[in-house]
Amino acid sequence: MIFKTSKLTPCIVATLSKPSKTAGINLLIGLMLLAISFSGCTQQVPPPPAAVGPTPTARQLEWHKLEQYAFIHFTTNTFTGKEWGFGDESPTVFNPTNLDPEQWAKTIQEAGLKGIILTCKHHDGFCLWPSEYTEHDIANSPYKNGKGNVVEEVYQACKKYGLKFGVYLSPWDRNHPDYGTPAYVEYYRNQLKELFHAYGPVFEMWFDGANGGDGYYGGANEKRKIEGATYYDWPTTLKMIREIEPEVIFFSDAGPDIRWCGNERGFVGETNWNTISTDTLYAGKPGITELLNRGSEDGTNWVPAEVDVSIRPGWFYHAHEDDKVRSAENLFKIYLESVGRGSNLLLNLPPDRRGLIHENDVASLRKWKAMLDEAFANNLAANAPVKASATRGEAAVYGAQNLTDSKPETYWTTDDNQQTAELLVELGQEQTISYVLLQEYIQLGQRVKAFSLEANINGTWKKIGEATTIGYKRIVPVDEVKTSQLRIRILDSKACPVLSNLEVY
Repeated sequence: MIFKTSKLTPCIVATLSKPSKTAGINLLIGLMLLAISFSGCTQQVPPPPAAVGPTPTARQLEWHKLEQYAFIHFTTNTFTGKEWGFGDESPTVFNPTNLDPEQWAKTIQEAGLKGIILTCKHHDGFCLWPSEYTEHDIANSPYKNGKGNVVEEVYQACKKYGLKFGVYLSPWDRNHPDYGTPAYVEYYRNQLKELFHAYGPVFEMWFDGANGGDGYYGGANEKRKIEGATYYDWPTTLKMIREIEPEVIFFSDAGPDIRWCGNERGFVGETNWNTISTDTLYAGKPGITELLNRGSEDGTNWVPAEVDVSIRPGWFYHAHEDDKVRSAENLFKIYLESVGRGSNLLLNLPPDRRGLIHENDVASLRKWKAMLDEAFANNLAANAPVKASATRGEAAVYGAQNLTDSKPETYWTTDDNQQTAELLVELGQEQTISYVLLQEYIQLGQRVKAFSLEANINGTWKKIGEATTIGYKRIVPVDEVKTSQLRIRILDSKACPVLSNLEVY
């Protein structure tokens, strides 16, 4: 269907009657067409491109915008020196001397992270809140004479510092005597209901892939195996949680909302598709790390990657790792290889036995934040003129100027049969550039498969960078070069490219 702009009435009818997932952008287009109508212009403007492949839900889109948040691993392991508690630890070992979740939240907020996911229960089964369903919890610890509730304290600290609150509840429980039987699944669901009814809104629910093995299991001290694909009956569990918290994002290897990146080293693939097919995946399934790291170009579900990594070698605090905290430079590299490749970053910050984020960790975070602020402080392309080799219907509403207008709801695109194109960015004067940032309008699907970057140096175009996928965000580091003109070449795309943002630093 063609939007005709020669008369007012057809333009109004076309804009208001066309059903679309992208109602907001269509409304904007309609208003611009009205303006064209009043000017007497008779240009014909094509409708927006049809979506290609899976697209994000509204809650997934909001998740993309968070970009980075913190993991907090804190339990009996902090006091025993273990990474995975066996399940036989006495609750009496949990006794922080100066627990201060507000120090956590303030540190995290100042580092630019947007939320906290708390390990409310790890594999050892110890619960950081007084649970009605077990004695293996904080109520039987010395902390605040058994009257403490770390989940509540972290939840309140998040509210004070404007952070999102998320929940990790390990499906594997090495303490519970019923683990491996249907009775344990009911126990697990009861604890989820405790948390979700008491601490909403919960922005993300984190399901670990570690399931089954040796454990204490109420004194049995044996190995127990479960069938990972069926034991937990995840569809029933997720439906139950969604009824309590409709906007929660579910993380696991299989999603359904976001997926593991396939490693705990801090990077997602240089090629990173937000799509995979989930019909054969489940949490803990072996042999799928490469798929999780890269995604699948022809995947049937929108399940973007989350990169989880610890600021220390371990996930829990160990004093002997105080001199092994990741440097700010390493955290910056992780940022570029996670957020800079279109995934979100979940950075683990384990509190020490005092109940504080250690001074070394805090110092590294502050330096990292300063590096990010310095690197991305001045967008050289803000409102810069941009010319495109092709524009959809030659219509200004789809023009390349949308790339530098700082409006995420506008975009540049081409005709449906145009899958390659070039963009010329005028920086006004010679500038030193180090990073180029691109974003697709993912509400219409992920499209770009390959692109390159070129700089005009003394009248000659020189390639300074290249990459494959873009997705929500792509940051391409380039060797520092001075130029007044930048050229972006879209080399391959699943369909006509649709880009919403361009920044240069």
